[in-house]
Amino acid sequence: MPRYDNILETIGHTPLVRLNKLAPAGVNVYAKLESFNPLGSVKDRMARAVIEDAERSGALRPGQTVIEATSGNTGIGLAMVCAQKGYPLVVVMAESFSIERRKLLRFMGAKVVLTPASEKGTGMLNKAIELAARHGWFLCRQFENEANAEVHTRTTAREILDDFRGDTLHVFVSGFGTGGTLLGTARGLKAADRGIRIVAAEPDNSPLLGSGVSQPRDLAGRPSQSHPHFRPHLMQGWSPDFISRLTEQAVAERLIDEIVPVAGNEALRLARALALQEGIFAGPSSGATLAAALDVARRSQPGTNIVCMLPDTGERYLSTPLFEHIGETMDDEELAISRSSPGYRFDAAAAQPAAGTPAVVPEPSLRLDAEAAAFVAAAVRGEPVLMFALEWCEFCWAARKLFDRLGVEYRSVDVDSVAFQARDMGVKIRAVLKELTGSPTIPQIYIGGERIGGCTDLLDAMANGQLQQRLDAAGVAYDRSASFDPYGLLPKWVHPRKAA
Repeated sequence: MPRYDNILETIGHTPLVRLNKLAPAGVNVYAKLESFNPLGSVKDRMARAVIEDAERSGALRPGQTVIEATSGNTGIGLAMVCAQKGYPLVVVMAESFSIERRKLLRFMGAKVVLTPASEKGTGMLNKAIELAARHGWFLCRQFENEANAEVHTRTTAREILDDFRGDTLHVFVSGFGTGGTLLGTARGLKAADRGIRIVAAEPDNSPLLGSGVSQPRDLAGRPSQSHPHFRPHLMQGWSPDFISRLTEQAVAERLIDEIVPVAGNEALRLARALALQEGIFAGPSSGATLAAALDVARRSQPGTNIVCMLPDTGERYLSTPLFEHIGETMDDEELAISRSSPGYRFDAAAAQPAAGTPAVVPEPSLRLDAEAAAFVAAAVRGEPVLMFALEWCEFCWAARKLFDRLGVEYRSVDVDSVAFQARDMGVKIRAVLKELTGSPTIPQIYIGGERIGGCTDLLDAMANGQLQQRLDAAGVAYDRSASFDPYGLLPKWVHPRKAA
C-alpha cells in the first residue's frame, strides 16, 4: 500500500466484487463497494469534489462555514473533508433519519440542525438555504452542483471501466438521491460505450421518475413543493420528496435506459442476504440497488456482466428496521450454548450479601494484602458516597451519570487506573472487595458506610426511593427535583434491571 499525505487521498478506488451466491447462474453480478471509502460511503467522493471545486472558484473562503442539507452520508463525508481542511460545518437533516448519522456527524465536529419529518427533504433543503443566506455560509448545493456529477465521471466510471478492461460491461445499476452518482457515472460509461445500459432504481411506492411527472419548481428553480408521487419510503439516501436537477439532467440527456421499482421489504431482505450469504455489510439502499440488479439479471442472457452500486455500510442503520430482528440479549440457542459448560454464566452468579450490610473488612490473611484491606476500610468509613470502579466500564459510567444527574458529590476509586497499578494495588483492592462482598464484579457502591451494591442495585434504589433515603441519612446533598428513568442510563445492550 502507498503512503498518503492526508485522509482525502484515500477516497475512491473501491473494489468491484463478484456475487457468488445471490446472482442467477450464468450471469455475473458485481457489487461496487463504496463502503471502502474512508468514511464509509459513496458520498466521500462528492464531498471532497464539491469543497475543492469551491476552493478553486473562490466561492469558499478560508475559515468560512460550510452548510448542507443531507440525509447523512453527504454530511458525514463533508465532516471528514471539513475537519481535514479546517472549515466549520453545519448539517441540516430531517429528524426521521437514523440516530447513528447524527452521532457520527457530531463526533466529526459538525453541528446538526434537525427539521420536522413532516417537512420532508424540501424542508431541510429550504432550511439550509435560509441559514446560508442569513449567516453568509457556503451552501454545497449537492442536488444541483455539477461537481457532484463530474467526480463520478472522472473517478467512479473510470474505475469500473478499468476493472472491465479486456471484457465487456453490459449494465450499470444505481439508485438516486442527489442524482450525482447516477448522472456522472452514466456519462462516463456511455462516453466509453453507448451500448452499456443504465438502470435507475427507485422505491416502488414513490415512483418519481417512473411517473413521468415533472418536478414543480418556483421561479428560482427550486422545488416549490413535494413531488406529487412522493411517499415516505424505507431507503434512506434514495429519492427525496423532489427530483433533483442532476437527476433531471440524466433524464434530459437520455442516459437512463430503464427504471426498476423496488419494494422496501425486498431491500431489507437483500441487505441481510448480502451479509449472511456474501459476507458484505451494507445498508437498505444497497439491498434495494441489488434487488434492481437481480431483477435485470433474471431477464439477461448468460454471460451478461452487471455492476450495481452499493452506496454505504450497514453500521448507519442500527436503529432502523434493518436491525429490528437482531436481539441485544442471548436467544434460546445462545443460552443453550452458554449452559453447555459450567462456568462464566449469568444464571450461575455467586451469592452476594444483602444491600445495606455494614462494611466489615476481613482480617488480613495470606490471601489479602494488609495495605489494600486498610485502604478499603478507611475509604468506606471516610467517604459519604464511595464507588469502587473501573475507568472505562459501561456500568460504572451508568452509576457516574446517575450521581451527576442528582448533583451528588462522590469519590470514585478507579482500581484499574495508573494510580493503582504500582505494586498491583488495584488487583489487591479487588481481592479485598470480593472477600468483603462475595462478588467479583465492579462497581461496588457505598453510602454512609453501608453497601448499596452494584450498578443495577443503585438504579433499583433510585427507582424505589431507597437511594434518596440513604443520602438523607448520610447528610448528602442532592437535587430533589431531578426526575428521570434511571434504567435509561444503562448500556443499550442491557435489558433494564438485568445487568451483569
